[in-house]
Amino acid sequence: MLTSIGKFLRKLRIDNGEILKNMADKLNVTVSFLSAVENGKKRMPTTWNQRICDMYNLNEQQRAEFTAAIAETEESLELNFHGVALSNRELAVSFARKFADFDSDQLEKIRKMLEKGSK
Repeated sequence: MLTSIGKFLRKLRIDNGEILKNMADKLNVTVSFLSAVENGKKRMPTTWNQRICDMYNLNEQQRAEFTAAIAETEESLELNFHGVALSNRELAVSFARKFADFDSDQLEKIRKMLEKGSK
């Protein structure tokens, strides 16, 4: 089953005139692994997020499409807390536990706050 992220990667690859092997080589993975990611049989490694943006020089619209495809495809998220202060870890875990209970207004406030912080 082709996922949103699989569709995005396949389109990106084709738009750049690449076959699976070309993109797989750039990502230092096997053709079969990349194919499995495209076909939804394997999860895309989180390390690819920034790597793909940089390797393919994605513009803002493409980055937004990529982010949306990741969000649509992923059912879970793994966080690396290496070097993160305990209080920040506790905040992240607390947020994750309550995430499903936030209403749309609360989520929009959080989204705006996060967008301000990234600019």
